[in-house]
Amino acid sequence: MTDLSVRVEPGSVRVLGIDPGSQRTGFGVLDANGLRLTYVASGVIRTQNGEFSARLCEIFRCVQTIVAQYRPQEIAIERVFVNRNPDSALKLGQARGAAICGTADANAEVFEYAARQIKQAVVGSGSAEKAQVQLMMKNILKLEGPVAADAADALATAVCHALRGRMRASLLRTASRE
Repeated sequence: MTDLSVRVEPGSVRVLGIDPGSQRTGFGVLDANGLRLTYVASGVIRTQNGEFSARLCEIFRCVQTIVAQYRPQEIAIERVFVNRNPDSALKLGQARGAAICGTADANAEVFEYAARQIKQAVVGSGSAEKAQVQLMMKNILKLEGPVAADAADALATAVCHALRGRMRASLLRTASRE
């Protein structure tokens, strides 16, 4: 049986966005073709309570499965944000590392974006609330029904990357004309 989610339209780039977390890691897959962004899939990897190393392995394996199923050509992931709790930042960094390692079979470049940069790109404000990001993902990608906050954040990461990719392509075209 052919998995339709693997097919990418000619001229499109499949982007996997990841919002890492040690308990919930969001993922979002979209196809970007010029100004058109097409939703492919999204979800949340929820790890079981227990040993931290087992949770990291679960993130790694689930991301590997997502990569095998959707075959992204580019991967965008949120950078670690250090607020007040260094222990939380370290755990988040390890979860992020497990997710990045899970993308190795994609043989794709990994791009990193700060949370403020992602929110600025999709909402217009770097201090946007999660509910605003969820609403914008529903509007931009024309989604029906609820979108989990972590999945919306991952989709926003993919959208941010797609928008920056269009900007890069435009700059390269302009530079080649000069």
